[in-house]
Amino acid sequence: MTALAFLHTAEVHIAGFERLVQTQAPGLRVHHAVAAPLLEQARRLGADDPGLRAALQQTLAEMASSSGARLLVCTCSTLGALAEQVDGGDRFRSARIDRPMAERALTLGSRVLLLAALASTLAPTRALLQDCAQRQARPLQLRELLVEAAWPHFMAGDTEAYLDCLAEALQAEAAEVDVIVLAQASMAPLAERLAGSGPPLLASPVLGVQWALAQPELQGLTR
Repeated sequence: MTALAFLHTAEVHIAGFERLVQTQAPGLRVHHAVAAPLLEQARRLGADDPGLRAALQQTLAEMASSSGARLLVCTCSTLGALAEQVDGGDRFRSARIDRPMAERALTLGSRVLLLAALASTLAPTRALLQDCAQRQARPLQLRELLVEAAWPHFMAGDTEAYLDCLAEALQAEAAEVDVIVLAQASMAPLAERLAGSGPPLLASPVLGVQWALAQPELQGLTR
């Protein structure tokens, strides 16, 4: 039985998320779908575009129908807020991968640095952090660092150059913050690379998968 599905906007994420799931819940069947055009549409037209909302709704509904999954998790931070708003009725529930990360960040301190390689990621992740701060009644002092020069390396499949570019940009910005939030799932290896060298870095995949596996839709299917 497939109870969990992930919606990605790049095929490269499939292996990493599958590995995370199998590490925490060996043998669990997971469905993965890739919808790269949705991210491009969001970058061109903005996340508030009605056509994008309709396309995402249709994509998630088709995923639920084809996979039978009851919990669908969007791994794209640009689309995450829209995914949370999708109403699956009694067929499925849609969630975003980065909310658990944002919730954890606010417990580590009020001074948060948000790192992104795509401009389209900033607004939804900023709004998410602000929402979590309000829900938790915690102060938030948010700084943002956009490293657009890194993204072409990711698109070219050069992960090391991508991470190098991000790490270099962080060197001058990481002081005087309590926690660094990595806005995109593709940045997760940076948290491992820089662990212990400064403020904690939070990435969405590990925390998001832990959250998903603990949800009611998966109870009885995980060990």
